[in-house]
Order: sequence, then structure tokens, then C-alpha cells
Amino acid sequence: MLPSALRSYTGTLHVEADGETLAALFHDLDRSYPGLRFRVVDEQGQLRPNMRVFVNGRDCRDLQRALGAQDAVAVVLALSGG
Repeated sequence: MLPSALRSYTGTLHVEADGETLAALFHDLDRSYPGLRFRVVDEQGQLRPNMRVFVNGRDCRDLQRALGAQDAVAVVLALSGG
């Protein structure tokens, strides 16, 4: 599941991708939707501070986290302000 800010890359809320880890999943997404990974992952291979990733409903910041075939991943754009 993707936030509306990334739907311009995919045209849809839900997408499917393969990957044994979150990092591999974002690489697979980038093959289908060029530019999407750069919006989520920075030049050092870390999640951008304004992005949150949830695997099966649990917050995850580790891109090396292993994924199973049935895992659900949600990318959420964190809002900031005062």
C-alpha cells in the first residue's frame, strides 16, 4: 500500500512486488515504477526520515528485514509541522 504522494508513480494504491527483504522489495518496485525507490530510500540506502514502513501492521525501519510471500507492506508519508 502506498501513500497518495507516490501514486503518481503507480497510478494505484495497492501494488505487488517481490523481495526477500524490504530493500529487495523496493528495488523490485523501482523496476516496475522507476523513481519510486528514490522517494522512499535515500542515497545511503536508508529510509527517508519522512517515510514510515509497516510490515503486517508493525513499524519497521530496517531495510534488511526479511519478508515472507504473504507479508503486507504499507508505506506511509509521515507528516510534520507544528
